[in-house]
Amino acid sequence: MDVLIQLLEGFKIAFIPVNLLYAFVGVFVGTLIGVLPGIGPAGTISILIPITFRISPVSAIIMLAGIYYGAMYGGSITSILVNIPGEAASVVTCLDGYQMARQGRAGPALGIAAFGSFIAGTFSLIGLMILAFPLAKVALKFGPPEYFGLMVLGLTIVTYLVRGSVIRALQMAVLGIFLSSVGMDVMVGTPRFTFGIIDLADGIGLVPLVMGVFGVSEVLLNVEQTLSRQIFETKIKGLLPNLKDWKDSKWPIVRGTLIGFFLGVLPGGGAIISSFVSYAVEKKVSKHPEKFGKGAIEGVAGPESANNSAIGGAFIPFFSLGIPPNVVMALLLGALMIHGVQPGPLILKQHPDIFWGTVASMYVGNGMLLLLNIPLIGIWVKILKIPYPTLFPMILLFCLIGSYSINFTTFDILIMVFFGLVGYILRKFEYEFAPLVLGYVLGPMLERSLRQSLILSDGSFLIFINRNISAVCLLTSIILLLTPLMPSIRKRREVLTREVEE
Repeated sequence: MDVLIQLLEGFKIAFIPVNLLYAFVGVFVGTLIGVLPGIGPAGTISILIPITFRISPVSAIIMLAGIYYGAMYGGSITSILVNIPGEAASVVTCLDGYQMARQGRAGPALGIAAFGSFIAGTFSLIGLMILAFPLAKVALKFGPPEYFGLMVLGLTIVTYLVRGSVIRALQMAVLGIFLSSVGMDVMVGTPRFTFGIIDLADGIGLVPLVMGVFGVSEVLLNVEQTLSRQIFETKIKGLLPNLKDWKDSKWPIVRGTLIGFFLGVLPGGGAIISSFVSYAVEKKVSKHPEKFGKGAIEGVAGPESANNSAIGGAFIPFFSLGIPPNVVMALLLGALMIHGVQPGPLILKQHPDIFWGTVASMYVGNGMLLLLNIPLIGIWVKILKIPYPTLFPMILLFCLIGSYSINFTTFDILIMVFFGLVGYILRKFEYEFAPLVLGYVLGPMLERSLRQSLILSDGSFLIFINRNISAVCLLTSIILLLTPLMPSIRKRREVLTREVEE
């Protein structure tokens, strides 16, 4: 009963006109970003974080969250009509969605993607409400050693699941932790790694860093590539799936919702792996697996439900433990911390308006997306024709304005440009930025937990072994780091990452 009362309070917050406006802006921009291949939700959120500085934390998280789940909706449009995923999680939708479009069934493909996403998003929010409170109560019993173990485990899982080398992923995570330590010592208050540069006394800003590695480097990388888009010219009709489509899709939607939700909770799981696992499951349980890749509607319904359900799951460790399970949630965590709000078990007590306002706004936002996507498909198709030489300078302009608007100093612009060039070089060598951003965001909390634990134990590292939760987390991390050395497990991991990459 208390949950329903709190949810009603959340709807009161969500239906405040200004919050409705920010929810609409978030889902609209998110859908647009999902439609336009190139920058993705992480880059968009990093660009738009400065806009949220002068609004309330509730409005900020409502808008940024809207961008995240809106991008999942938009990504399916390009996958089906253009055979180019607008968002990485929609890669697998290309396999059957585009084939359905070629068969003149673009309408049902787009319709089932929208309805499946709406259903999955709604049920994942119910799961978020059910699990967030019990997990937060357990988390209240955690001390510094437990938090240290959890954060180490989270970073380890992320590095384990990235495409490519685990060693490179670990290097990026360590680099992120190092960058987070630039500035004033969190415990003593003395400057470190500033090299006498006064502007670094406050540390390296999150916004210039992520704008550089996501925005600027992405533009530089895309400029040198010749990207062609061939929009499949067909009349989009019959957007409402027929009874047979619903019969074929109902269980894939259910399975995709469950798979996405539980994988979304895990660090490093998220929408990308959820959609691939869902597709693999549907192909496995199907009586006609030969249809997959040739226009099976189950191959659209399952993955699209999974990638949207994963978002609701990702908010559980974010709100309950204050630990972001993926790079987008790390950016949301950074945005709230800029507003002076620390996600974690106390947020449900100290800032219930943020938690319940966000949950309620996601219900509203999912409804907005359902109403937006189907009527505006024709407009999205036209936007797809915007030439890249026009699009990329606009992205760079937003990056420059966003970096400068934080402290109104050119130093932040220089930081952004520097990390843009560094990010471009690292991308050329196939390094990934998810471990870097997670390491940067979690770095201060990781260091604080480590040092507080050592203070409690008079400098003894045995405190991490004597605490059960911490010991289990650290042991699991060690096992994950050692498993790539085992030939059979290494081959399985390579197959998984190769499928995600393709």
